[in-house]
Amino acid sequence: MESGTGLGSTPSTLPYYVAFSQLLGLTVVAMTGAWLGLYRGGIAWESTLQFNVHPLCMIIGLIFLQGDALLVYRVFRKEAKRTTKVLHGLLHVFAFIIALVGLVAVFDYHRKMDYADLYSLHSWCGILVFVLYFIQWLMGFTFFLFPGASFSLRSRYRPQHIFFGATIFLLSVGTALLGLKEALLFKLGAKYSTFEPEGILANVLGLLLACFGVAVLYILAQADWKRPPQAEEQALSMDFKTLTEGDSPSSQ
Repeated sequence: MESGTGLGSTPSTLPYYVAFSQLLGLTVVAMTGAWLGLYRGGIAWESTLQFNVHPLCMIIGLIFLQGDALLVYRVFRKEAKRTTKVLHGLLHVFAFIIALVGLVAVFDYHRKMDYADLYSLHSWCGILVFVLYFIQWLMGFTFFLFPGASFSLRSRYRPQHIFFGATIFLLSVGTALLGLKEALLFKLGAKYSTFEPEGILANVLGLLLACFGVAVLYILAQADWKRPPQAEEQALSMDFKTLTEGDSPSSQ
């Protein structure tokens, strides 16, 4: 147990790990934009640059924002559970919407250019991740935000929700790496092995992307960095009063 991990206190090293993960995530987003701007012509919706909307949206949505949504319960350890829960859900909503824009962009681009859809491993993994992400959000909303779920169901489903959330994030990172490699091979072909500047930049981007995924999962894996048990019990108690007694004076 590290110093500073007493009940209700913030672990001394947690803020540094979170700050490092955010630096990695923002660098990944910035480098994706730089790659698309320097070597792919930028982004636009009504031109051949429409395809570039896809990788940018997926990196922002299914990588950066999804990772931040997973970290909410580590960063806001002492805030009200209901507030933290809503923020967690909203970040996932924003991530889903941005990813949906990226998905529409690539399918619309393929339609305009008369390209085939869903033939590559990247595209199969991408659809799988997107569908799983949507199901995960619906299940999370049903069990943890919708007031009708019982506490016994919530407590039984919580470990599965946490496991699948981390798994989907890991699959998102892997799918992004597959897409990055696919994009490089399509454009550079045999020149990829000659250390083209674009290939070097994209390789560094891939390494940083993997590092961001590792950083997020490492933070999630630390048992000492979870919300304090007392905070969880108080949150459950308040939720129970809200559901069973409503806003009556006896519940105050």
